[in-house]
Amino acid sequence: MSIVPVARVSIRRLGLWIVVLALALGSRAALADVPAVAAASDLKFALEEVAQLFRRDSGRDVKISFGSSGIFSTQIRNGAPFQMYLSADEEYVLKLHADGLTRDAGTLYGIGRIVLMAPRTSPLSVDAELKGVAALLKQGKLQHFAIANPEHAPYGRRAEEALKHAGLWDALKPKLVLGESVSQAAQFAVGGSAEGGIVALSLAKSPQMAKLGRYATIPAAWHAPLRQRMVLLKNAGETAQAFYAYMQQPVAREVMRRYGFLLSGESE
Repeated sequence: MSIVPVARVSIRRLGLWIVVLALALGSRAALADVPAVAAASDLKFALEEVAQLFRRDSGRDVKISFGSSGIFSTQIRNGAPFQMYLSADEEYVLKLHADGLTRDAGTLYGIGRIVLMAPRTSPLSVDAELKGVAALLKQGKLQHFAIANPEHAPYGRRAEEALKHAGLWDALKPKLVLGESVSQAAQFAVGGSAEGGIVALSLAKSPQMAKLGRYATIPAAWHAPLRQRMVLLKNAGETAQAFYAYMQQPVAREVMRRYGFLLSGESE
């Protein structure tokens, strides 16, 4: 009968415990590394889907805050601890990069589009060229119209441009209901606070919104393009870097395309 030296057994056990401890600490570190991500509110439904897939595929998680791109940009400048920023207007990202607050200039994740949307019970006729809006105004039956606040929300600025293109801005201005973000404007547009409004295509495409209202996509030529860009901040950790990379993979791009965020050469 062979006898295994006690010292050798102890060393093997010690090695095993080291491996187990390393795995446990690694798991705890992954759980503790849940980066704060600032995302434009038009990403609400699309990015939540992508985050679920990222969690499934990587075992990691991110904490996403949705809101106005302009407000997030100000918060980042004031030291908010976000590790990743997805803006509805690439200019916010490029300016942060120029001021040395990001790792690089980031990358485009899609071109946004705006739509006219109205509740199913609204008297507003929904069409791409806003003829229904003009008609309801003329009849004196349009009392409230929702858009995001153009002062800090890119979708609000594009809505203003489209309404000016249609010659409706001056008549609609006293009737505007302004959302702090485009998602809040969408809630106003279909929630009974207005006869309709101009919101993000990505929100209108979501199952949650689609059951509440009708929409028509406004021609892209009526407003400046909504070039949407994401970037890692200087303090981005391992999980934030992994999520940034995941956003550029086919599995994430498929979700983004489904919600209308197209890149050059892509189709829905």
